[in-house]
Amino acid sequence: MYSNIMDLNQLTAISPIDGRYRKQIQHLDEYYSEYALMKYRVIVEVEYFLFLAEKKFFKLDAKTKQQLQKLADEFSLSDAEGIKKTETITNHDVKAVEYFIKHALDKCHAGHLKEWVHFGLTSQDINNTAIPLLWKNSIELEYLPAVINLQHAIGKMAVDWKDIPMLARTHGQPASPTRLGKEMMVYVERLENQIQLFSYIPFTAKFGGATGNFNAHHVAYPKYNWVKFANDFTEEKLGLQRQQYTTQIEHYDTLAAHFDAIKRINNIIIDLCRDIWTYISMDYFKQKTKKGEIGSSAMPHKVNPIDFENAEGNLGLANAILEHLAAKLPVSRLQRDLTDSTVLRNIGVPIAHTLLAIKSAEKGISKLVLNEARLKADLDNNWAVVAEAIQTILRRENYPAPYEALKELTRGKHAIDKNAIHRFISSLKVSASIKKELKAITPFNYTGI
Repeated sequence: MYSNIMDLNQLTAISPIDGRYRKQIQHLDEYYSEYALMKYRVIVEVEYFLFLAEKKFFKLDAKTKQQLQKLADEFSLSDAEGIKKTETITNHDVKAVEYFIKHALDKCHAGHLKEWVHFGLTSQDINNTAIPLLWKNSIELEYLPAVINLQHAIGKMAVDWKDIPMLARTHGQPASPTRLGKEMMVYVERLENQIQLFSYIPFTAKFGGATGNFNAHHVAYPKYNWVKFANDFTEEKLGLQRQQYTTQIEHYDTLAAHFDAIKRINNIIIDLCRDIWTYISMDYFKQKTKKGEIGSSAMPHKVNPIDFENAEGNLGLANAILEHLAAKLPVSRLQRDLTDSTVLRNIGVPIAHTLLAIKSAEKGISKLVLNEARLKADLDNNWAVVAEAIQTILRRENYPAPYEALKELTRGKHAIDKNAIHRFISSLKVSASIKKELKAITPFNYTGI
């Protein structure tokens, strides 16, 4: 068996997220990497330490405060490597962060305060605030702006093509005409509704000691209002909403709601990609070509809709992971088991696949060229679709059995053109003005409002 141990790079990465697609989503390492998790843990530990000082549990001079704030603000890769080295000894990741901050206090001659670091806490008080915080930042700074940008790109298509008539297809069959711009507005509205729903879901955190009851805090300071302290800390300092009744871990219900919301948005984008893919296959759209690019290794003429296919594939993968995250995380044995820990480390994976998909969809949209002649030809070849309009006006005029008459004329017929429709109208026993009204209807103007 051939074995060759290689250093990690884009070509040797197991996951395409850190391999093939690294350049497109590498900025996400600021939120979802092991380095990022350490950084956010340090931020929470430092903010907690400073908040204890602010509440007069101990005195902290301005210089030490400044040094600690700098430690969190300027957390570096070398700092993370130092924590990781400590973890090889402690075999506990959060304890290694605690020692990192205590060492910093020693260096700025404040070692007498270091036992206030992580005072009364369990590791999940840090994890279940650090992870919601990095999640919140990534959603607000990366994910939602990307979805909104895609929505705007679709909205531009809707405006540009608002007056373009198009044959609709229900069950894949010719149906009452629509307008291309309106069909794009369907997706704009769907995304808008889901983005709004997403905004109603809070970013929550657990902060309450070993099993959620402030046992250690209360035994040390039994008269202190620790619930108010924790609420103020999580909300004022971290911008998170504290869950009031928890076990050792947060219950992850709102996080699961976020995952489900992203799944719904992803499904809308999948629907869009499949529709545009189909319109391309119908020749409603051409695609801009780029010099040097190849569509097929065997067929030189091909310009494949690969951006929409890539988006669909990545969204499907993202949804599969989101489905597991949403189903697994809210379930934990008794006061806590460890299954949430390894699962939580993967929350960045579906976001990476989702952002890849959004980039691909935007790229595909930017390459679309409307083939208006093809849309017109399709309409002109399907005059039977005005039958609905004719029979409705005849109903208005109390004409006997108009639906049945149009059904006999059109259903399953392939030779229904303008002449056939007009001959039918001419044969009707209605006034000349009604015949004129009916003959004015075409597949190009029967597009509703």
